[in-house]
Amino acid sequence: MAQKNGSTPALNENGTKEQKLPPLSLKDFGAYNRLAAQMDQFHNHFRLAWNDLQNACAANWKRPNGQKPKQLINTGLRFCSQLDFHHKVEEEHVFPVLARKMPEFRQKQTLLSQHKKIHRGLAELEEYLEKCRSGEEDLELAEMKRLMDAFGEVLWAHLDEEVRALQAENMRKYWTLEEMRSLPM
Repeated sequence: MAQKNGSTPALNENGTKEQKLPPLSLKDFGAYNRLAAQMDQFHNHFRLAWNDLQNACAANWKRPNGQKPKQLINTGLRFCSQLDFHHKVEEEHVFPVLARKMPEFRQKQTLLSQHKKIHRGLAELEEYLEKCRSGEEDLELAEMKRLMDAFGEVLWAHLDEEVRALQAENMRKYWTLEEMRSLPM
């Protein structure tokens, strides 16, 4: 790999060459960290919604914030829809651009395989909540929690790992400042 940004080669813990990059100015750090900060904002929305749903399940229906079953069902469906939309945008518009230089965003890598696992869980949760909304099934919080727990660990790991991959110290390994400023995200 060509050396960029005044980097010097160093050996990492695996004994392979890795760039030792100079410290970033605050301005350059902001440019390199922009995507991580934006993604973390989106992910914080999903973290909060997840916690609200989990708290409702854990409270064994003590109606958090006075929510009625229909409101909780709609909150869950909104969560599923928004997370699904977020992932579609990433997969169609964000990941292909990043994958040009970053292995983390290529097919069959961790982040995309996590999306698949999350989507399977989301589909099951959404199907259940749709049945509850239609009256085909009664909302059982234990069942909702079971469905959420089935993909919760991978979801939380994904939310953190994706942001980590977009942080300044990782981005600068692959992109110049000029490229960072021109990324369409």
